[in-house]
Amino acid sequence: MIVSRSLLCCLLASILLPIATAQTKRPMTFEDMMQMKRLGDTAVSPDGKWLAYSVTTVNLAANTRTPELWLQQIGGGEPFKVAVAQPRDGGLQFSPDGKHILFLSGREHGQQIWLADFDSATGATSNARLLTHIATDADNAKWSPDGKAVVFTSDVYPDCAPITDEDFNTGNACNENRDKAAAASPVKAQLWTHLLYRHWNHYTGDKRSHLFLVTVATGAVRDLTPHNPHDVPPFSLEGGGCGCDISPDGRELVYTDSTDPVPALSTSPRIYTLDLTDPSAEAVQISTSAGGNFNPAYSPDGKYMAWRSQARAGYESDKFRLVVYDRAAKTIKDLLPKWDNWVDEFAWGPTSSNAIYFTSGTEGAEPVFEIDGVGLSAERDQNPFIIRMTEGGDYGGLHPTADGMKLVATRVTVAAPAEAATLDTAFVGHTLREIAYSAVTEMPRTLSEPAKQSAATHLNDALLAQLDLPKMQSFWFTAKDGTKVQGFLIPPPGFDPAKKYPVKFLIHGGPQGAWDDSWSYRWNPELFAANGYVVVMINPGGSTGYGQAFVDRVNGDWGGKPFTDLMTGLDYAEQHYPFIDKTRECALGASYGGYMANWVLGHTDRFKCIVTHDGMFNAESAFGSTEELWFNIWEFRGHPWDYYGKPDDQNPFRKWSPSLSAKNFKTPTLVVHSQLDYRLDVSEGFQLFTTLQLRGVPSEMLYFPDEGHWVLKPQNSQLWWKTVNAWVDKWTGAGASN
Repeated sequence: MIVSRSLLCCLLASILLPIATAQTKRPMTFEDMMQMKRLGDTAVSPDGKWLAYSVTTVNLAANTRTPELWLQQIGGGEPFKVAVAQPRDGGLQFSPDGKHILFLSGREHGQQIWLADFDSATGATSNARLLTHIATDADNAKWSPDGKAVVFTSDVYPDCAPITDEDFNTGNACNENRDKAAAASPVKAQLWTHLLYRHWNHYTGDKRSHLFLVTVATGAVRDLTPHNPHDVPPFSLEGGGCGCDISPDGRELVYTDSTDPVPALSTSPRIYTLDLTDPSAEAVQISTSAGGNFNPAYSPDGKYMAWRSQARAGYESDKFRLVVYDRAAKTIKDLLPKWDNWVDEFAWGPTSSNAIYFTSGTEGAEPVFEIDGVGLSAERDQNPFIIRMTEGGDYGGLHPTADGMKLVATRVTVAAPAEAATLDTAFVGHTLREIAYSAVTEMPRTLSEPAKQSAATHLNDALLAQLDLPKMQSFWFTAKDGTKVQGFLIPPPGFDPAKKYPVKFLIHGGPQGAWDDSWSYRWNPELFAANGYVVVMINPGGSTGYGQAFVDRVNGDWGGKPFTDLMTGLDYAEQHYPFIDKTRECALGASYGGYMANWVLGHTDRFKCIVTHDGMFNAESAFGSTEELWFNIWEFRGHPWDYYGKPDDQNPFRKWSPSLSAKNFKTPTLVVHSQLDYRLDVSEGFQLFTTLQLRGVPSEMLYFPDEGHWVLKPQNSQLWWKTVNAWVDKWTGAGASN
């Protein structure tokens, strides 16, 4: 057969084109990650037509992160910036009637609440004007359902005169003058009379967060929690915002407060209601659980409230249940008593009390679930149906549209940062509710049919299309005590299964956390793999998403079962993935992962190197220097002095302290710690580095004077990645496959 030269060229082109296209993709770099647009808060207009969102852009050269507000039609169309907003404005929300927006801006008089007109036909915004003029700034603004008022938070001096509708100036002036005097004084000393004098990355000082109400028509402002010596809402990593809601009729506020006398010991915020029609009304506690209570929200018809609740006091990682409060009967019930994972976020359906959407970490993902027949109607009261709407990825920021046809949410995966997506709730509801209402007792309690979904934003599509981001693989193994444990593996870009690759073994923090199908700008598994490594991650005992008993498996056993889970999981990966070079492995961890890296340092020599970031080294000294004392008291079963005089193996603060294994330290170790980390004081890093140096172990310490528990500033983050990767490359062979 004779083939013409032109035909041969065409055939070769058709064969090589897919190969060439595949080769155009490249490994991700740190600079790529910094170029990615970061989706922030989202909001949906009442008519379901418009999506508003914040996008943060990083300028690595300028070492800045700048958020901006954008709008686009949910059904499609090009996004555009909110005309009345300026860079660094945020917190945009649509008014209940859809005719206005509010947003937070620092363009005048500190950060204040601004209002603007909104045209739903075109998305145009105009006539921006100040709503608040409070000297202590405004934050966490939220519309009342009738649109007549806005609730917000502001940090004030509780001993100043309260700001009231009748007398705004006296209290406002007191706060303003106190701030000016503190700034002008050459004496910066503080006198402490209580614990929790510092928290995470700052000293708390004399000011406390209070809830305020501003009337839209008049601008009158009222402190709803006057003289309260506590922060309202209390600090929580489990939910931001005001920790509050206003009833549909605008007459009542529900909010979260912790009145325990020693905040450093308490994990038990409670739910309170306040009559907004009576300025002299006192708050009424309605929650009854001993543990924490968070994120209260009224049902659309105002008959009920729901919130996330924990049963056990002192345990910040107890199961987060979803409870419903009947306002008329004044009764509380656990809506999902048999649900064994945490309810992380929830949103009522748009028009009734019959549906709630929620997210829950589940075996390496954070799906969206719908509770159909919430249990608030007679025929379904004891038997709500649970519909799983999504599969892979982590979801949050739930916004049901007013017509009940769609749910707008944010979605991230391990291979892509956050984007907004729309889920077709009408499709799921029609298909499954028909089945549910005709079901008999043998009908499965949990139904699964993913909702149709589509991407609403495309912030990083062009950049992601250039990158080789290998798919994460899941595996399961059996722990030494017979428990089933999940792990994950990401191969390097350009993966060749015939080659051997070094390993970065990542250990997550918490310990009540988890590796899952989620993006991170701090510990990014895809970026760890990008320079020629296999990334292995295990969810050991203590991890979330596998039931509360699995979470509790770490309590009082920090270096026990979690350590053997990790080592057994790595053994499994070595045995079942022949491309792993087990002679070139490095262990990396932060927070509890940093603790575990320190524990590994004294209990195995299998790793070529270790990176330990903000880890606990000496459990006894860490108890005295941390601020959230409830954590150490729960995890180590008491106080250090409770065990004085007892043998080390009966003292959790010594039994599980990496410092007591210092004589075994041999593995080259990079220590990373930051000055403003008050969860795990920088002294823990200093102690470890001193010990390594005196023991003659190859070691370096990367110290950040201007970071807290997380390294957040762009150029600091760049230095972190450069230093960590250089350390791992040095001891494992430069990150290149053999």
